[in-house]
Amino acid sequence: MENTDKIRKIKAVKTALLSMQRHSWEQGVTAHAFLDLGDRDMVIALARSAVLRQKEDGRTAVMGSDRAVTDPCAPGEAIAEAWRLTGDPVFHDALNRLLDWALCRAPRTSCGVVCHLIGTKQVWADSCYMLPTFLAAAGHAQEAVEQMEGYHRLLCDPQTGLFHHIWDAEAGRFVRADFWGGGNGWAAASMARLLHRIPAQEEKLRRRLLAMELPLLKVLRGMVREDGLSHDILDRTDSFVEVNFSQMYAYALFTGMADGWLSPEYLPLAEKMRAAANEKVDAYGFVQQVCGAPDFCRPGISPEGQAFYLLMETAAERCHRQRRASSVSE
Repeated sequence: MENTDKIRKIKAVKTALLSMQRHSWEQGVTAHAFLDLGDRDMVIALARSAVLRQKEDGRTAVMGSDRAVTDPCAPGEAIAEAWRLTGDPVFHDALNRLLDWALCRAPRTSCGVVCHLIGTKQVWADSCYMLPTFLAAAGHAQEAVEQMEGYHRLLCDPQTGLFHHIWDAEAGRFVRADFWGGGNGWAAASMARLLHRIPAQEEKLRRRLLAMELPLLKVLRGMVREDGLSHDILDRTDSFVEVNFSQMYAYALFTGMADGWLSPEYLPLAEKMRAAANEKVDAYGFVQQVCGAPDFCRPGISPEGQAFYLLMETAAERCHRQRRASSVSE
């Protein structure tokens, strides 16, 4: 794709994303996209909007139902960055209140894993992304990795290596055992983002993450169709074909290759999924055929689908810059 066409497409996807109504996790992943794009002003604005909807208990960007536990932590990475960039005490206070929620007040299972919904002991694969990335950004890398290990222990199937969607700790069973593409995408993307953020000197923490991430990235290879897309339920060909898992998985692969912890043998697969996603961007900048909002039970469009297109593209460009720099130095 010509550079001018790529710039035009990315601008259209950003505009479409900002036009969409967003819940707390959607506000968070939107902010992550603009953070990676280097748009400081937009990150600050998105963080300020999340703080505007902060609950007394510390949860941010809450709209509609207020049962979510980890989703309101997703904007925390942007709030931490806004505090760093501005020094505005509004962001400092909001960050501390959200940390108090995440570390001290959020409901947990008996083994210490933060639950997904107030009033239940359910653990969702979605939380893999919402909570740990915030904790690491706020300086709590140890807790971030421990929570990720908890989600992995409860949700990752030892036979297949894939993540189930929802475990109910009180019932002692999966209430949604499906290997949902979105849930596996959240897990893969979260660990890639954590590895990007946690510094190299934290060798033990990074090894613990890699022990979970590398096997997951390997098994997910077999879930990608010849056209670069996947089924919504990864191992069920009777479920609809969708795009966002490919974007999330490609983001994780490009990030790993750019950061040097993943083999470049994954590059052709990542580019296949990237090309498939680009074919689904319509004239208005909406990424079509993702697992669609608001109920995520059919193909459509969604803020997270828009955001992960931008995250994928930014990671891909960083990966290719790194490869070009390496070839020049050789």
